[in-house]
Amino acid sequence: MDDAMTALPLVFDAPRRTKPPRHLADLTRDEARAAVTELGQPAFRADQLARHFYAGVTDPAQMTDVPAAAREDLAAALLPGLLTPVRHQSADGGRTRKTLWRLHDGALVESVLMRYPERATVCISSQAGCGMACPFCATGQSGLTRNLSAAEIIGQAVAAAAAMANGEIPGGPGRLSNVVFMGMGEPLANYARVRKTLDALLTPAPHGLGLAQRSVTVSTVGLVPAIRKLTEEGLNVTLAVSLHAPDDELRDTLVPINTRWNVGEVLEAADGYARRTGRRYSIEYALIRDVNDQPFRADLLGRLLAKRLAHVNLIPLNPTPGSQWDASPLPAQREFVARLRAAGVPTTVRDTRGSDIDGACGQLAAADQVDGVPSVAVPVPAVEEGPVEEGVPLGAESDQG
Repeated sequence: MDDAMTALPLVFDAPRRTKPPRHLADLTRDEARAAVTELGQPAFRADQLARHFYAGVTDPAQMTDVPAAAREDLAAALLPGLLTPVRHQSADGGRTRKTLWRLHDGALVESVLMRYPERATVCISSQAGCGMACPFCATGQSGLTRNLSAAEIIGQAVAAAAAMANGEIPGGPGRLSNVVFMGMGEPLANYARVRKTLDALLTPAPHGLGLAQRSVTVSTVGLVPAIRKLTEEGLNVTLAVSLHAPDDELRDTLVPINTRWNVGEVLEAADGYARRTGRRYSIEYALIRDVNDQPFRADLLGRLLAKRLAHVNLIPLNPTPGSQWDASPLPAQREFVARLRAAGVPTTVRDTRGSDIDGACGQLAAADQVDGVPSVAVPVPAVEEGPVEEGVPLGAESDQG
């Protein structure tokens, strides 16, 4: 196992790079109205621009409630194009679509839109690259390029909402119902911009997407001070903790942030969030063959979580070509699940749909590279609709044969 580990330093502060252009989504409503006034337009034009942005309108010519003479100038000043699609990859009959985006400075990030009969979920990135240095994650091994702006993060969700509304995903026009922060980057390391994104996701139209709080999931590897800060915000979004090991000895290696805040401290912070919200948090656990999938570790995880308001979301590893890491075999997955459930811990296995486009595993990198920048495989969330009942079927079995 040691040969597969690559020790990189943890990076909390993003490298300094050219800031993205100013965008309406980065501003408060008052700031946006002031910016419009500075351009010689009445303040209410800011509300019109917000309505068009959150509806996914990108062509100024379609903003017919704005005077034709002002459309181009207002759009250029407050709705600059921040995300340029490089390519789309589809799977599951088109119901899963991964998009590679190029940012203004050439950095690349990904989002994945997944449509189900009862919901549509988009997984979005909060950073280009990642500074958490997890050795089984190619994104983590590539290092942190920079934080995304709030508008760059929000833009991924807005694009997904527009794709659903426009019927671009098979099944006809629909509505984006869920957002998960499980793409590239550590969301809580870009706290202020992720927090602003949450406001945009939860605020009703025309100033946001109007999603339900329980339909938004924020993932973290365990930045304890940021978890506590999120607890104090008074939000009720779902918290997901990428644990990946129940013991400090292994987690120090698999998730290096554990050397700063250990398993006990991370779970204590998550418990605080659960106490305030009254909602389960999700424990994300990537099952890696012969690394963290042993029966004794399942038992240890069960003992840790048995009396906590937590749910375990097991992730069959989606290894990249040439990787030294491999997914746990199905018998090992089944035994891990059985031991957790025997300990009274609600447990599911993540749906692996989209794995043929490297779109199935949370925070695990895909193999394809564009201009030398690795893309990231992103997840299907297991806890989106509130508390999870015990005895949920082992969802990945049909995908692992």
